Amino acid sequence: MTITASTTTASATTSAPLADSRALGLAHYAARGVLEHVLARHGITFQQQITLRAAVTADAPHTPDDLIAQVQASLKADTADIRATLDELLNKHLLVADGAHLRPTDAGRDLLAAVGAEVAPITARVWGGIPAEDLAVAGRVLALVTEQANAELAALTV
Repeated sequence: MTITASTTTASATTSAPLADSRALGLAHYAARGVLEHVLARHGITFQQQITLRAAVTADAPHTPDDLIAQVQASLKADTADIRATLDELLNKHLLVADGAHLRPTDAGRDLLAAVGAEVAPITARVWGGIPAEDLAVAGRVLALVTEQANAELAALTV
């Protein structure tokens, strides 16, 4: 059953599906599918890209545990899987150990730049026709859903 919201204007009545977990999931996986297609051409996975991005955008080099915590907070992935991802990035020479810290290599930075350049025009096409006020509403709703879901997850893992 699909729940819809109706909006009546002077000229027409339109129905749009209400946002729910299914709609959010479908949007996420559609966008992620595009990104994963691009990432596969560059030989990295979604989790590797998220982890590498965390290292590249950091103000200072992180310890492995710091990176794992940051990625775990974002992806809700298993810490052992994230640790394996760090090993994969080290083996691909996209990250390098610098004492107790990990830092991105030039190859890691170049890879993220190449992926970003390839994804940018696709992102512009996906988001380009959406009015700014709709994006603002969606942003507020998604932030609230994220906050509430994180609180529920925290309660489940206590």
